[in-house]
Amino acid sequence: MRPAVLIIDMLYEFVRGRLRSPQAEAIVPNIVKIVEKAREKKIPIIHVVDAHLPVDIEIRKIWGPHAMKGSPEAKIIPELEPKTDNEFVLEKRWYSAFRGTGLNELLRDLQVDTLIITGIATNICVLHTVADATYHRYEVILVKDATAAIPVATQDSQQEHELFLKYMERVYKAQLVTTQEVLKILEPS
Repeated sequence: MRPAVLIIDMLYEFVRGRLRSPQAEAIVPNIVKIVEKAREKKIPIIHVVDAHLPVDIEIRKIWGPHAMKGSPEAKIIPELEPKTDNEFVLEKRWYSAFRGTGLNELLRDLQVDTLIITGIATNICVLHTVADATYHRYEVILVKDATAAIPVATQDSQQEHELFLKYMERVYKAQLVTTQEVLKILEPS
């Protein structure tokens, strides 16, 4: 296994801003633990973050202005800011971390075959990233207590989180693990 840690949209906008997930603050310490272990083991850490332009479809038709490129809301929260040469930040304008970001090329350059996925939102950007990761033939380890949903369909973010975790497990064969389990997986690396 040649893993990379993928952190999706852990930005002010989604953790502490207008579109925050109700569970966002609760997952921060778990992602920090995973990042610390990845740094220790020299495992690549890749932040893929919204950096929207006014013409983006999400801005014009779906969510309105959010995480606009260069805005304070589009900054990675301080607890997770990159600190090493083995950490990368890629900007996205769509739900999937693979679309138009160069992520697949970076992963191939790093010889990664397994993605450990964390971040927000389980039912939107995480979902679309897991789908594309599967299509690109990566093994997917989805950290269920280091991801969070925002309420869209049910108005209950925890219910949506559980629903979409099960969906990704069934449809994309994502391996669902806890933070403690992923730390054990990373230990031999």
